[in-house]
Amino acid sequence: MILASCGWLGRAPFAPGTFGAAAGMGLALGIHWLGLPWGGELSLLAAINLVGIPICGAAARQLGRGKDPGAIVYDEMASLPLGLLAVPLPQGSPAQIAAFAALAFLLHRVFDIAKPFPCRQLERLPAGLGIMADDWAAAAWMAVVLAGCRLSGWL
Repeated sequence: MILASCGWLGRAPFAPGTFGAAAGMGLALGIHWLGLPWGGELSLLAAINLVGIPICGAAARQLGRGKDPGAIVYDEMASLPLGLLAVPLPQGSPAQIAAFAALAFLLHRVFDIAKPFPCRQLERLPAGLGIMADDWAAAAWMAVVLAGCRLSGWL
């Protein structure tokens, strides 16, 4: 349960998913700071996300509170950096990086909460896969919007 709640962040009295996404932004910024090559970043994030399937599934069974209990925030933590793998943080000033990161964070939360197609449908997958997959789709939506903003010159 400690892993699934990201060190008990999921036990926050309000908006636990936001705390999980904040941990994901911390992870994304840490990876950015390390300067891993794209393939290394992909391998690391794939491992983190694949390990999350059984972790979240076991925690959901332990909690017994529906298919995606609010205390499980590993999915937010693991998925947010995936969107930034597709549309990386800029190499600019700290202010530019912070603004981009804030927009990415906000977009991920909006899409995770609103659950546009196919997020809600993916949530219906069994156990840990459903818990993780809807957040992967939210990260994909985040990446699409960020890419559109970047291509249009807004970012």
